[in-house]
Amino acid sequence: MAKIKWALDPTHSELGFKIRHLMISNVSGSFRDIKAAVETEDLDFGTAQIQLTAAMDSIFTNNEQRDNHLRNSDFFEVEKYPELLFESTRIEKVDDETFALHGDITLKGQRKPVKLNVEFNGITKDPWGGERAGFQVTGKLNRTDWGVNFNAVAETGGLMLGEEVKINSEIQLVRQ
Repeated sequence: MAKIKWALDPTHSELGFKIRHLMISNVSGSFRDIKAAVETEDLDFGTAQIQLTAAMDSIFTNNEQRDNHLRNSDFFEVEKYPELLFESTRIEKVDDETFALHGDITLKGQRKPVKLNVEFNGITKDPWGGERAGFQVTGKLNRTDWGVNFNAVAETGGLMLGEEVKINSEIQLVRQ
């Protein structure tokens, strides 16, 4: 079997998230600076070894004041912990288009296991003769597992932020 290396196409990929705000709606955001290296045996993504990084200072929620707050010590401490790291540990093939992706996320100096859902959208040739693969990655994390504990009590007595963070990402890889 031949090893194939894949790189992330950052212009056609996004690492997105949502979190409850005031427990009645969601705030969405993303990390604008992400990189990934993937290695497969032939074209079998069930064999993939994946490493993805996100620059924590690239967080974007469409509100500069909130983004700056997320970068400080109340949340991500980006000066001390500049990077989020995901490393795969194993992949379970559910069917031809669905995988359970197991791995570890290192955030704020803490490494914890996660399980994500992956939908394989296929492989195609691009207009320049390259080969590309597309995926949707979803899942749920509890932010407090990584020491992201900031919260405040709203006027009504409820919490300002939920603990559950929903991941919704689009990933496009380019064969190297």
